[in-house]
Amino acid sequence: MGIRSKAKKIKQLLPIVGAGGNVRASEIKNDRPKPEARPAPPVAPPTPSTPRGDVEPAEFIAAWVKEHPVVLFMKGSPAMPQCGFSASAAGILGTYDVEIAHLDVLIDPELRQGIKDFSKWPTLPQVYIGGEFLGGSDILMQMHENGELGDLIKESMS
Repeated sequence: MGIRSKAKKIKQLLPIVGAGGNVRASEIKNDRPKPEARPAPPVAPPTPSTPRGDVEPAEFIAAWVKEHPVVLFMKGSPAMPQCGFSASAAGILGTYDVEIAHLDVLIDPELRQGIKDFSKWPTLPQVYIGGEFLGGSDILMQMHENGELGDLIKESMS
């Protein structure tokens, strides 16, 4: 008897593991009906809502900046920033006891481009205090470190 025939004989004698005991493959019956394969219904991704609605980006931005003393256009939100620069800007502004009006530019591509056109500044985040454009997170950090930012925020609140 060769090695192959011995291996075949051993396989026939071994039980199938997980089949409920010493049951050979030839003894297993599967009488359960097979479920019908149904295609999954198409799922449309949720459309994020934007507070802008149908208003043109420049018009919306001008009104938003005028209405709120401290505005942060960023990727994500202060609680969940989506980039390091946005996290830095939100963190700096968060050290001041002031309400930050923020807008997530990732949910509205027109707003994302619109804020760059409005300020003539190519990067995000962008900070407005008292209706005036300050710049991004690097400028915000410099103003915070030299004490100018706190004074500017206080001034915008009065």
